[in-house]
Amino acid sequence: MSGSEHTLAFLLAFNGRVHHYADGYFVKFEIRQVEPTKERPHGLRYSFTLHGPGGERLIGFDNAHAVAPLGSRYKKKPVVTDHWHRGQDDEGRPYIFESAEKLVDDFFDEVERVLVGHGVSLDVVKVEDRSNE
Repeated sequence: MSGSEHTLAFLLAFNGRVHHYADGYFVKFEIRQVEPTKERPHGLRYSFTLHGPGGERLIGFDNAHAVAPLGSRYKKKPVVTDHWHRGQDDEGRPYIFESAEKLVDDFFDEVERVLVGHGVSLDVVKVEDRSNE
């Protein structure tokens, strides 16, 4: 198995996991392998989200829909649907998917930025598996 295949298999195993942090913060992972399309050329459908104690989304990386490029709402939306949200009401900004490994790194960089900003430890205090729900 190549390095990228190993990373992808590792990432797919996270589907349905919820990692809990102190003070009620948590991250949720939803990821499935799908047939590649022009919207999802990498063959993944995913949603990685960080939530606050009240359940509000603080960060989200997903490819559920296309978003307009930054700078003008009149620019044409890209065909590829990878994007990320910075906050509950953020409509999203395009994300350039390079690899499963980089996606995870970029997501956790943002999680760390937000948790540190809220004074929350980066230690996971509990892991749930909701893949059967």
